[in-house]
Amino acid sequence: MANPGLVILFDGYCNLCSAAVQFILKWDKKSQFKFASLQSDFAEKNLAAQHRKQNPESIVLLENGEIYFQSSAAFRIAKRLSYPVKLLYVFSIFPRFITDAVYKVIAKNRYRWFGKKQSCWIPTPELKERFL
Repeated sequence: MANPGLVILFDGYCNLCSAAVQFILKWDKKSQFKFASLQSDFAEKNLAAQHRKQNPESIVLLENGEIYFQSSAAFRIAKRLSYPVKLLYVFSIFPRFITDAVYKVIAKNRYRWFGKKQSCWIPTPELKERFL
C-alpha cells in the first residue's frame, strides 16, 4: 500500500475512542486523516510489536513515518483540526509527563467510564473511504 498519509489508530471496541473518531471526522474539514482500529490488519502490519505491547491503551498517530502515542498523538491531531478545536493544542505547553499521566488515567478507565462494544465500530458508507 502507498503511504496513506496521516493515520489514526484507535481502539475499535471502546465507546470513548469511537466517539473521538466521530468528533475528529466532524472537525477534520480538510479530510486529512484516515483511520484504522488497533485490532485491524493495517495496525498489525504498520505498528511494530514493541509499540503494540507498550501502548495498548493509546491512540496512535502515524505521521510521515513517525509514530506518536498518548497526549503527543492527541495534541498533534488537535493541531490539524478546524478552529476552534485546534485551540486544544495550547495544552501541549504542559510537560508531557503531566499530559501523559492524565491521558493514562482516562485510558485505563475508559471501558468502566464509557463502556465497551462487543464488536468494532463500523463507519457509514459515506465515511468508508477514510478507513483502512
